[in-house]
Amino acid sequence: MKIRVYYEDTDSLGIVYHANYLKFIERARSEAFFALGSKPEGEGFCFVVRSMKIRFIRSAKLGDHLEVKSTIIEIRAASFWLKQEIFLDGAAIFSAEVELAHLCGGKLAKIGGEFLHSIERAFAA
Repeated sequence: MKIRVYYEDTDSLGIVYHANYLKFIERARSEAFFALGSKPEGEGFCFVVRSMKIRFIRSAKLGDHLEVKSTIIEIRAASFWLKQEIFLDGAAIFSAEVELAHLCGGKLAKIGGEFLHSIERAFAA
């Protein structure tokens, strides 16, 4: 997914505010589902961030064109791990490992087979 850095994304020095990298990768996760005609939530279920390990490598600045790439690391019965990276001019500037838990009725639940295939397609490398 491509993203341009806007003024609202930056601090007073024109550098992307650290929390906005999390917004960028959240948008990329949602867009992956939308591209399949699906959503990361539905009637009675949703995916929530359960765990995250992040690494800030280099700063992006106002006007930069970024690319977010998301790939599956591991799929478990009721959660899955993604590696999400943000690139600037082909070089990684941010990296995150994100665990998404599947909830039904507010409780951890096994991911259904059909939806599991959607996840695999959405985040195929």
